[in-house]
Amino acid sequence: MLRADRPTRFLLWGVSLLTLCAILSSTTLPAEEQGIITQSADYFPDAIGSHWEYRGQITEGPVQTIEHKFFTNVSTVTGTKTLAGMIVTVFHDTNPGNHGPSDSFYRRDVVGIVYHGSDPGTPLEKQLIPYQIVRFPLTMSASFIQFDKKDLDFGTDMDRDGINERVDTQGDSAVVGQEPVTVPAGTFQDVVKVEARMKMKIHLSSVGKTAQGSDVMTAWFAKGVGLVKYVERQELSPLGDRGMTTEIMEELESYEIKPAKASFSRGKPSAEGLFADDSRDQELHQVLPTTRFRSDS
Repeated sequence: MLRADRPTRFLLWGVSLLTLCAILSSTTLPAEEQGIITQSADYFPDAIGSHWEYRGQITEGPVQTIEHKFFTNVSTVTGTKTLAGMIVTVFHDTNPGNHGPSDSFYRRDVVGIVYHGSDPGTPLEKQLIPYQIVRFPLTMSASFIQFDKKDLDFGTDMDRDGINERVDTQGDSAVVGQEPVTVPAGTFQDVVKVEARMKMKIHLSSVGKTAQGSDVMTAWFAKGVGLVKYVERQELSPLGDRGMTTEIMEELESYEIKPAKASFSRGKPSAEGLFADDSRDQELHQVLPTTRFRSDS
């Protein structure tokens, strides 16, 4: 992931935005007909003290051997902190993706939500942050490239030659639609469905070959509630005779949303919010704690 989220979006955007503005200025269609979801920020509540409890399941292993694990995770908005001069909101998760406790950091403005990393993070994540994970307003069938970076430190020595592998990675995200979703916490109508895809080409230092990795996350967000469910599938091509597959799901069991306050730094749009790389990354076999907005992970 969503995280996510959780998957560059701004290639050719200078030209396409001029064209889009010209088209929109000549039309008078209501927002619903243009596929724009009004009050998009309401799908991502962030008030300090809000918390969500999730029930999770992991299915993982080589294709021939599948293991099932179950876990719980509680996510809480604990406050704010300053990172690199930016005020960010802190989400504390007790066990996201069954990987133990972590904090993750987000900043919201009028153009969307930007992910600023996690603690503990991963070497790969630190090379990608900050990046935008949600764009406002949410628009049906709209997609964008979240990041597109090459020759990064993968942070893992997969072929055990004492050298970390290098990786090329690209992520993209799309708003798929709206639909009802039923989870242990209840049935929610008109839930926004977001799908994020991430591809990786891992360069093995010892043999000069590459391994292919992919991560597909589908996440559902309910208005006034936030993330109610995500399903993530991670795949790694065979290094020997077997590949690896991991599927992770979390479903909302209960939640408490505090009255809305400006805890995501909802101020003027910054250059970072407008032009930062997008969507949270997830290393294979490790779910990063950006699931809250994955957009998944």
